[in-house]
Amino acid sequence: MPERETIRRARKDAREGKAPSTQAGEFVREEIEHVREGKHGAKSAKQAIAIGLSKARRAGVRLPPPKKGTASKRTRKQAARDEAKARGGAKKTPSRRRSTAVKRVLQREGQAAASPRALAKQARSSAKRRTASQRSAAAKKAARTRARRTRAR
Repeated sequence: MPERETIRRARKDAREGKAPSTQAGEFVREEIEHVREGKHGAKSAKQAIAIGLSKARRAGVRLPPPKKGTASKRTRKQAARDEAKARGGAKKTPSRRRSTAVKRVLQREGQAAASPRALAKQARSSAKRRTASQRSAAAKKAARTRARRTRAR
């Protein structure tokens, strides 16, 4: 369950017209903090990010599942399931046995996945997959959605 503060920040981003990925960033930040605090670990920075994105989808952030060819079928299916959960799918109580098992596995993982070095490596490899025009478009959109006061400066 995401913290109330995280949900508040994500909703604020939505009101400001920021992209769903920016809204989801709040949940990813929370997850990275959890790993750093030692609540649980993660195998890699990618896994910590994936947990955050899953939480964001379940909290109602309109983040589409990854396109075919960019992620495995299992990942795409899970993302679609998370989206459905936000829309008010089956209100089944989570299996205690399963959630305990997941928690136990995550607690056995290390905290290195949330280190600045691991996150920087992940960011670089992610940026390499984008074209110059995609990066430029993202920067232009960021400038458009930035607060008026900041732009005036």
